[in-house]
Amino acid sequence: MAPAAELAERLGLQFSDLSLLTQALIHSSYLHEQPSAGESNERLEFLGDSVIGLIISEALWRRYPTDDEGSLTTRRAAIVSARGLSRICQRLDLGEFLYLGLGAAAAGERQRKSVLAALFESVAGAIYLEFGLDKTREWLLAVAEPELSESPSLDALKPAKSVLQELSYARTGRAPHYRLVSDEGPAHAREYVVEALVGGAPLGQGRGRSRREAETEAAREAIIALEHTTTD
Repeated sequence: MAPAAELAERLGLQFSDLSLLTQALIHSSYLHEQPSAGESNERLEFLGDSVIGLIISEALWRRYPTDDEGSLTTRRAAIVSARGLSRICQRLDLGEFLYLGLGAAAAGERQRKSVLAALFESVAGAIYLEFGLDKTREWLLAVAEPELSESPSLDALKPAKSVLQELSYARTGRAPHYRLVSDEGPAHAREYVVEALVGGAPLGQGRGRSRREAETEAAREAIIALEHTTTD
């Protein structure tokens, strides 16, 4: 069975045409080695990002009627970030269906949060084009139910960079510093790598599709490192 057909069966969705779902599974690195394979999933990723944002925003608006805009934004960010979407993608085992170039696969791209998040967005984009908004909403709310049902306190959802700043001031009297390590890829699919430094020491590294996203991941790693030094 072709990967797209197997994935459609796993998702419980009957596509009339599997070409869109196949496209959703093609990473740009695969086309560098197999240029005749068609088109990468980047355009579907762009569409899926907006579709997911709309559906999750609406769901949170209904679930938290007393939350203000800032609180809803914080809750949404926890789900639709690269970290949040990659968690859903891993739960669905979508990564095993991704067409990757040999070099990218050897470099561990199949496990990278930003790649998995983009894959999930691409699949969502394909589902939206095939079935429309209502069916996509039904599917997305079902697969994201664990995240939507967690109902964490807003304190628990406090941005990682804010938490790291508080810890950094407490430890060193200074704010943390974020250093750009690399910035690679085409303009529409850039990947940033950033280090978080506390007191001049690099404590975390993050990757993301924007510098802000990479800084957030780096801050999370740095927080873990600081917590370990506290408990050791």
